Amino acid sequence: MKLILLSGGSGKRLWPLSNDVRSKQFLKVLHNPQGEQEAMVQRVWRQLAETNWPSPVYISSSDAHVDLIHSQLGEDVSLIIEPEKRDTFPAISLAASFLHTCEGASLDEIVIIMPVDAYVELSFMEKMKELENVLRLSGADLALIGVTPTYPSTKYGYIVPRKAKEERKESPLYYEVHSFKEKPSTEKAKDLLERQAFWNCGVFAFRLGYLIRELAEKNWPTDYHVLLQQYGKLPKISFDYEIVEKAEKVVVVPYSENWKDLGTWNTLTEEMNVEAVGRVHLDESCSNTHVLSELDIPVVTIGLANTVVAASPDGILVAAKEKSHLVKDIAMDWNHRPMYEEKRWGWYHVLHFQKTEEKGEVLTKRLHIHAGKNLSYQYHHKRSEVWMVVSGEGEFILDDQLRFVGPGDVLEIPVGAKHSIRALKDLEFIEVQMGSQLIEEDIVRLGMTWREIIEQVANPYQPKRDAHD
Repeated sequence: MKLILLSGGSGKRLWPLSNDVRSKQFLKVLHNPQGEQEAMVQRVWRQLAETNWPSPVYISSSDAHVDLIHSQLGEDVSLIIEPEKRDTFPAISLAASFLHTCEGASLDEIVIIMPVDAYVELSFMEKMKELENVLRLSGADLALIGVTPTYPSTKYGYIVPRKAKEERKESPLYYEVHSFKEKPSTEKAKDLLERQAFWNCGVFAFRLGYLIRELAEKNWPTDYHVLLQQYGKLPKISFDYEIVEKAEKVVVVPYSENWKDLGTWNTLTEEMNVEAVGRVHLDESCSNTHVLSELDIPVVTIGLANTVVAASPDGILVAAKEKSHLVKDIAMDWNHRPMYEEKRWGWYHVLHFQKTEEKGEVLTKRLHIHAGKNLSYQYHHKRSEVWMVVSGEGEFILDDQLRFVGPGDVLEIPVGAKHSIRALKDLEFIEVQMGSQLIEEDIVRLGMTWREIIEQVANPYQPKRDAHD
């Protein structure tokens, strides 16, 4: 049995804290049992460990999220990288071909798919362990987990069981599925509850050979390397529409405990155990109000009720909680550069961006590198950079020459110069980029780990810390 966590999506309903680079599953707005802030992906990862998950776990993700995953979960996470975002059918197909081609998994291997941003209790992880046995007992093509609804929601899809209520046995292990209904009206949702339908939580299991055969029948490559090259040609469609709803035999395993999709500010704040995050003053006259800020300036709220306020370098949202989901339609029109990004080595915050006639584009950032972490060894064709160290200590390499740096040092990096930096203590510096094009594609990386980088350095001495004093 192998578990694949799907880590995709842009999280526009949680703008301005989430964007194309930092999706909702990476927002550290929840808290672990020790009271420390944690993201949704960290919560799921912790819960799998706490339930002694018995099989390998892989994360299917886009390249844009790799640094975030490494930063929040560590460097040893097994990743299956999508070359571009194309919905869940392509992502799961690529993951299945990876298991088959690269991992040598048997066609009889059971594969479980789970969204990485699910908000569940430990009992849900135990319920997922039943899917392997259910598949083998039922002989079904797919086995799903269905959540017992607590109200007639119009936000979720529904799984309609085949047997009528009066024909059911007491607490069966699974039910055969009759049909699916996607996000019904309130009246239809009430009718579905009468038929004892389940919420579709996006968790399902199948034999690896089943999906491999489906790909072959659709004339898509089953070899991972070939499929990777043709990935951009796969249809942008959900796995539910392309596979699940067309399967001959599907069963559903009922789950009656807590499950929630924290996809909007309204549902997310319901699971927060604090009302204010960041430099915030939440006046006592406020009620059922949550304020989250990533800004260095104070955010003050007075007399608000049933409101969410979210502030980041990308923008500020003030919304009635029940209407907060509407921000998704507004934020879709804003495709500007993300102003904050978490990386494998730390984070950066964009301070200013402008275009000038003399210098072309000018971008100013504040970077924080965690102690022991480093930037890649790289150079640029179209821009120069100037770094001013604000705090901390580090080792800086420029064109294979290594030196110690500390507060007050100004480091000039000409166009084409190879450079990297490693933090000995938490390191912060201001970076000013100037050039004709300030784009990610203008980064040529020569090495990622500090060991790889040092092997390229012509003067690999270890500087003494007191040499700067």
